Amino acid sequence: MQRNRLSLETSPYLLQHAENPVDWYAWGEEALGAAKRENKPILLSVGYSACHWCHVMAHESFEDPDIAALMNRLFVNIKVDREERPDLDKIYQVAQQLITQRNGGWPLTMFLTPEDQQPFFGGTYFPKEHHRGMPGFGDILRRVAEYFESHAAEIRQQNAQLALAFERLAPDAPSGTIALDESPLPAARRYLAESFDSRFGGFGRAPKFPQPGNTERCLRHWHGTSRETDPDLKALYMATLTLTRMAEGGLFDQLGGGFSRYSVDELWMIPHFEKMLYDNGQLLHTYARASVATGDGFFARVAGATADWMLRDMRSPEGGFYSSLDADSEGHEGKFYVWSRAEVEALLTPAEYAIFALRFGLDREANFEGLWHLHTYEPLETVAGSSKTGAQTVESAAAAIDSARAKLLAARNLRIWPARDEKILTSWNALAIKGLAVAGRVLDRPDLTAAATAAVDFIRHRLWRDGRLLATYKDGRAHLPAYLDDYAFLADALLELLQSRWRSSDLDFAQALIEVLLTKFEDSARGGFYFTASDHERLIHRSKALGDDSMPSGNGVAASVLCRMGYLLGEVRYLNAAERTLKAAWAGMVEFPQAHMSSLNALEDFLTSTQILIIRGDAAEAERRARNLGALYAPTRMIFAIPRDAAGLPQALAEKRAGPDTTAYLCTGMTCTAPLTDFGELARKLAAGIDP
Repeated sequence: MQRNRLSLETSPYLLQHAENPVDWYAWGEEALGAAKRENKPILLSVGYSACHWCHVMAHESFEDPDIAALMNRLFVNIKVDREERPDLDKIYQVAQQLITQRNGGWPLTMFLTPEDQQPFFGGTYFPKEHHRGMPGFGDILRRVAEYFESHAAEIRQQNAQLALAFERLAPDAPSGTIALDESPLPAARRYLAESFDSRFGGFGRAPKFPQPGNTERCLRHWHGTSRETDPDLKALYMATLTLTRMAEGGLFDQLGGGFSRYSVDELWMIPHFEKMLYDNGQLLHTYARASVATGDGFFARVAGATADWMLRDMRSPEGGFYSSLDADSEGHEGKFYVWSRAEVEALLTPAEYAIFALRFGLDREANFEGLWHLHTYEPLETVAGSSKTGAQTVESAAAAIDSARAKLLAARNLRIWPARDEKILTSWNALAIKGLAVAGRVLDRPDLTAAATAAVDFIRHRLWRDGRLLATYKDGRAHLPAYLDDYAFLADALLELLQSRWRSSDLDFAQALIEVLLTKFEDSARGGFYFTASDHERLIHRSKALGDDSMPSGNGVAASVLCRMGYLLGEVRYLNAAERTLKAAWAGMVEFPQAHMSSLNALEDFLTSTQILIIRGDAAEAERRARNLGALYAPTRMIFAIPRDAAGLPQALAEKRAGPDTTAYLCTGMTCTAPLTDFGELARKLAAGIDP
């Protein structure tokens, strides 16, 4: 079969379309130049490899010779992987919503003018034939082409209005009178209470997404009140119920670990089965933190299972992490994950089956198209005490479930797997590195710390060139200029990894990333950071998003990193940039605090003057002391164990020298204590919230 231009790309999503009869281009000068020369409108199709409806539209329309012939005759057709080009996706998703007044999503289908790539019509999924009030894709193609030919003046007028709308979307310059305070924090807490599902956990109605930022905000709010006479236990309850129900549900892979994208129901029972690295990196961090905050071993086990999945199924031989697992296998969503009773019974002993079936609902009605997707129905104590299982002890019931899991996972691994998107994205890897770094020290898992270190080394070796990051890597090829998220998330991850084990070169790397942020991404007039660098390809709009979406806001993470690095290194430039970013986000935090959780965390870091504990001494002893003191949940405290012989330290750290004994320095904001050597007394005072 003849292959089109996409066969030269690295993106697995683009390669999926390399054998389409559509004359696809990737976004670039060749495609844009062809549109101008031929004066053909551009059909821009944006998706990603794990997107179910992207596959449906591809099969229905892009593989159809008649539809492809129509596309080729009337348009210059450009296919974009949203995960490689989030800059384009952000712009044209907003444009679609402005033009159609409808929600966006994927696949995104936009029609652009050839001379300046301005959108004049769009939508998401279009069926091949007229269906349920939706026009067929062939009809859409003809009507759009006719409109382009006959309504040039109207298109120009709409484009002018759209350009004005984009300008209005840009945040206003912050008032010079803004005084940052804590008022958005309790406002966010009120919103979380109003949207909280008190039966099944989570926030909002189905479909329900994990929203780790909401859970982290609840934990941080509870901690901020924990020494008051009336601590906010409801905030703690909202976090722990949500984390428990998600991990007990079908959203969590009960055999192999890791979380799916979202749940289609309020129970967290049936997910949309795609597994994304960015979700699991964030959730690994959240569950590891929750295990420290609560002491609950269940959260630690979920964190461990999620990390195991990442290392087992998502890690490349070079040390980076792949992007996603598809929802579909053998043409059916979820087929890889679901079971019949007969399959399970054949693989387990009768005793194991009795326990496993009661725990995971195989003794109930099927919950997914006549089959069973594993979801926790009964507590382990109930399973152990049931007459159906022979009145086991909790320990023996747990052992039987672990044995059953291992057998079922081994059998499942022999099935045809969902497709894996093996591109390695810098920003998503940074989220994974952060989660692994936290889990490594919280769970005392050196293998996780080592995996995080290897991923950093991979990025530095493969994706850091001439003092700049690249966004994506696959099959030996790194390309595309990196975005705000790449720089901010990676600097954030390095700060976490430095708390798990010290390496001066990682601190240097984090500083280099921050310098690029400040010189190439900052909006010096209004504060905050653009999504693309000043020397990035010129597009119809330069985005500056301050709110969170499925990932934290790059601006929120950047503000937090700048704040913490500013205090760590005594670097006022960083603190000033953090303050400018928070002021740029202030209006959004006040009006819509629920959409700015990462910025709220940065605000809290800034207002509380992050506490930093530096421990100097022999490496092993300093790390042991740091682990012991890190057993306390303190979201606005960082602990660094720096070996006495560490070289190349910035002055703010070099002057905190080790004495004959292991020595600690506790700094709050820019103020530090005298050297401390009584670690027992230090631990007691930190636990009590008393300044040493």
